[in-house]
Amino acid sequence: MKNSIYQFCKRNYLFDISAYLVLMIGGALLLIKGAEDQGYYWQWFRIPRYLYEFDDGRFIAGPILQGLKVTLNITWMSLILTYIIGLVTALMRLSNSLLARGIARVYLEITRNTPLLVQIFFMYFVVAPILDMDRFAAGVLALSLFEGAYASEIYRSGIVAVNKGQWEASYTLGLSTYQNYCYIILPQAIRRILPPLTSQAVSLIKDSSLVSVIAIYEMTMYANEIASETFLVFEIFFTIAAIYLALTITLSRVVAYFEKRYRVVSWVCSPPSAHYMVGMS
Repeated sequence: MKNSIYQFCKRNYLFDISAYLVLMIGGALLLIKGAEDQGYYWQWFRIPRYLYEFDDGRFIAGPILQGLKVTLNITWMSLILTYIIGLVTALMRLSNSLLARGIARVYLEITRNTPLLVQIFFMYFVVAPILDMDRFAAGVLALSLFEGAYASEIYRSGIVAVNKGQWEASYTLGLSTYQNYCYIILPQAIRRILPPLTSQAVSLIKDSSLVSVIAIYEMTMYANEIASETFLVFEIFFTIAAIYLALTITLSRVVAYFEKRYRVVSWVCSPPSAHYMVGMS
């Protein structure tokens, strides 16, 4: 019986892989045929020079890899600020202060109901001159505020989902509000919200391409310039898309790895008095 189930699962697994490969190859062939019907001549052999070069045996990053470095810097800085802004806003929404809830509500409504592109322009042309920020800082801050608004709702939903008995038990043990959040509530909430937070990080990586509108030379900006000079539109932007895909898949796999082990981490970070309550969730 067990052997037949194993063979059935194995056949389904092989079928899924085969179907995926057929779909990908079919899509690629369809794309190539469509381009050829329009008289487009593929020139993939010209792409490597825009990725890297070797000069006297020295590796020199091309414009696309230089843009990738800027994209990664924008991403990790914005991601840290996004999670901080999201958590602070969520705590403000859940606080007893009418002022804090009002500020958080206004911020969320304005940010979530206006386009990111408009917010980037506003940050660069209005806020940046007042605060004496360069375009890089303006782009990072605009991305962080935009993504932080959505991250705050993810945090809030995770905190609200924690059983009410956990709150009551922690206060019974004499824990303060800070200790309650730090040792009891957040370790449980983060386990629940890790997948949607990962999706938000993936969204941030893709949205980082929009800062090219304020002349930040990340991958998309370099891609636009190369495409306008060489007319290698398909080749350049397919290469950029492949790099973005590699970044997002890598991030998803890394987070999935830590997600499986987060229960152990939360127990290590919690005080002995909280172990029982964390384990009950």
